[in-house]
Amino acid sequence: MKRLIKFSFLILVIAIVAFFIYPKFELYLASQKTTINLNDNPFYIKDSTSLDSLAERLYALKIIDDKALFLAVGTYKNMDRSTIAFGKYIIKPQISYSNLLNGFKLNRLGNGNGEIEVQVTFNNCSGPNQLAKIAQKVAKNIQADSAQIAQFLLSDQICEKYGFTPSEFPAMFLSNTYLFYYDTDAADFTKRMASEFKTFWNEERLKQLQSIGLKKPSEAYTLASIVYSEQSRIHDEWPVISGLYLNRLNQKIKLQSDPTFKFCWGSELDGVQRLLYEHRDIDCAYNTYKNAGLPPGPICIVSTEVLKAILQPADVDYIFMCAKANYSGRHNFTKSGRQHVNNANDFHRWITKEQSK
Repeated sequence: MKRLIKFSFLILVIAIVAFFIYPKFELYLASQKTTINLNDNPFYIKDSTSLDSLAERLYALKIIDDKALFLAVGTYKNMDRSTIAFGKYIIKPQISYSNLLNGFKLNRLGNGNGEIEVQVTFNNCSGPNQLAKIAQKVAKNIQADSAQIAQFLLSDQICEKYGFTPSEFPAMFLSNTYLFYYDTDAADFTKRMASEFKTFWNEERLKQLQSIGLKKPSEAYTLASIVYSEQSRIHDEWPVISGLYLNRLNQKIKLQSDPTFKFCWGSELDGVQRLLYEHRDIDCAYNTYKNAGLPPGPICIVSTEVLKAILQPADVDYIFMCAKANYSGRHNFTKSGRQHVNNANDFHRWITKEQSK
């Protein structure tokens, strides 16, 4: 009798243990089930997503083949709209359901644990619509669309918040390639650019700024935009052109830079090789043939490399520059007005001859 009681008790204990343990064991087995994709799969979560919707999408894309097990694991991990993070993900081949769901889970930094960063590059943004061009390039890689970003950047309140006039505001954006999370919005993008600006303009560079006679970073950026517009190909000319324009500023000579009056025409002069006096005769605050000193703001977006050249100008006495009469892309520099006229005549004769071929 005692044996029967002991045996019955043992069976009861086993049954109780099995009742509580087996579901967890079953859940463990489910969590170890792997995805069926054989390659890296880019996957985007662009808006609020339920666990059911996530399972449906993954099933439709042939990443998982058992929605029930996926949902069981996700439910155990408390995955729902509030814990499934927006962003871009790369789903590795045959990853376990458990690890897959952990990657989608929102962490304390506001990102998905497995969320990846995307490259954002903006360059070649020139003309009066520089900020709109930045918005178009940035929107190719993050979730915010170009209209949202442009509207944000073109707000007078935003540029004032960061300490710029609307004309100066492009100077906060340093052309480069940056890493962002895909779900970055316009505000976070702008905040990051402000941080990059502050990092670049450290104490040493602010001292360099003062040493060349400029008052604030946006002035250096504006000068850099003119230098780059004059010479985008040959980097070793940047310090020389910088020194030339600083000489003009110090001697109260108008900069007389062709790219500045070209800026005033917007896209109307795109593709025009020979700029004429009628083009130059335009009333515009950016036209340095008519206005002394620097323009109100940059005429194009530049990189930190151009800015560094501005802050370390060549020690030259040049006042004039003119493109060389060849296809080298280089310039002749001189302090002599007569020599400059000769250089300009040589160039015009050459370009006329080339255009007649």
